[in-house]
Amino acid sequence: MTNAITDLRERLAGLTDLGHVAQLLDWDQQTMMPPGGGPARAEAKATIGRIRHELFIADETGRLLQEAGDQCNGASPDSDEVSLVRVVRRRWEKARRVPAELAAEMARAGALGHEAWVLARANRDYESFAPYLERNIQLTRQYIECLPEFDEAYDALLDDYEPGMRAAEVRRIFTELRDELVPLIAAIAATKQVDDSCVHGSFPVAGQRALVAAVLERMSFDRERWRLDEAAHPFATSFGCDDVRLTTRWDETYFPAALYGAMHECGHGLYEAGIARSLQRTPLGHAESLGLHESQSRMWENMVGRSRAFATVLAPLVGEHLGVSATPDTLFRAVNSVAPSFIRVEADEATYGLHIVIRFELEQELIEGRLSVADLPEAWNSRYRDYLGLEVTDPALGVLQDVHWSGGAIGYFPTYALGNLIAGQLWERVHRDIPELDSQIEAGELMGLREWLREHVHRHGAKFAMPELLQRVVGGPIAVGPFIAYLKDKLGDVYDTTL
Repeated sequence: MTNAITDLRERLAGLTDLGHVAQLLDWDQQTMMPPGGGPARAEAKATIGRIRHELFIADETGRLLQEAGDQCNGASPDSDEVSLVRVVRRRWEKARRVPAELAAEMARAGALGHEAWVLARANRDYESFAPYLERNIQLTRQYIECLPEFDEAYDALLDDYEPGMRAAEVRRIFTELRDELVPLIAAIAATKQVDDSCVHGSFPVAGQRALVAAVLERMSFDRERWRLDEAAHPFATSFGCDDVRLTTRWDETYFPAALYGAMHECGHGLYEAGIARSLQRTPLGHAESLGLHESQSRMWENMVGRSRAFATVLAPLVGEHLGVSATPDTLFRAVNSVAPSFIRVEADEATYGLHIVIRFELEQELIEGRLSVADLPEAWNSRYRDYLGLEVTDPALGVLQDVHWSGGAIGYFPTYALGNLIAGQLWERVHRDIPELDSQIEAGELMGLREWLREHVHRHGAKFAMPELLQRVVGGPIAVGPFIAYLKDKLGDVYDTTL
């Protein structure tokens, strides 16, 4: 096809490049930028955000979409061209209702908020961060007002991260998930606890770096196209399939924080690196669904990284680089110990979902005005007491622990728990397709899983919304059952009991 499709792709290629510039500014801010650069960086991000938004919502984009759609008439719905028009039209129709100045101000406030959060977290000072969060909430409400077609205010935000998903559906899923997790956690608490002493101690960063490098290499970390850096909160980003950036953070008393943080982000990186080259420099060249994205990171972090099979590979590496003398069985049990904890990114698989439910509930209350920013710490602490039995006394271990709200990313959190559920469904399917998968992992051979995921998930980029891709791969919608079955089987093994 020529003309309209070619012209549309050229316009979108430029917009994608501007998006990569904005991502690069964000990556640099979180990894390399000196602290004093925050105000200037905020203005740069606001400028890029405004220019990109204005170009995208312009009538010319709409004209090219219309002509390209007409030109695609009769083509396969699965073709790159038809998918591009469908996905971009949906985004264009939503984005054009948002003023460019609001988009710029949200980018500016997010950059300033991030710097305030870094300092507030380090100083355990929520009050210094509160005005920045208040500004992000205010701007988010203005954004929602631009989109009156949604039934609930939160739906407009959730739709940015999980297109088509609605808060009512998330509540239904999370209720089912919580009803499964609470008795499971209670049953485990009643059993003899495992010895996890081998993962606590003194672990110099140099040794942890070597351990992480050895594990990521097995996951296909490509030194010519990837890099790993340090950040206050681990994240991954990419500027196409040939430029993938990962981050982690180091804890010299608990090596799983850096190791599994890096494996988590590498899962994201594998997704981005596996997207088809034909989709690069288009909006299809990055994933559409963050639930799908998080399914990849959670799968590699937990279903692979914390598996009994991978413990056979990991135990010798931990011994070599950190001097930890632990058998694969001891290590397997230690890294899967279930106990309520404060930090979401370090939570075990059973209690992790409750961390997400808490954030999901608080976000809705903040957006709807039922909870003030000033009262957020008290509400946070109350839910941790009620849901996890923990008394939060340090805001750095509580309301200040996550980076998302500082940048205005409200509506993102549910995708982590949805990702766990999707990972459970994919894990069940891949084991049917590759019966010898556990044996491969035990031998340190991870390419079978990577290639299966690349074929069934990664290569499609944003072509398919999450429900459609799940229907194609697992034959049904998102479901709680497979993840719970996986969890009971694994934790039954950890605790030598039937759950």
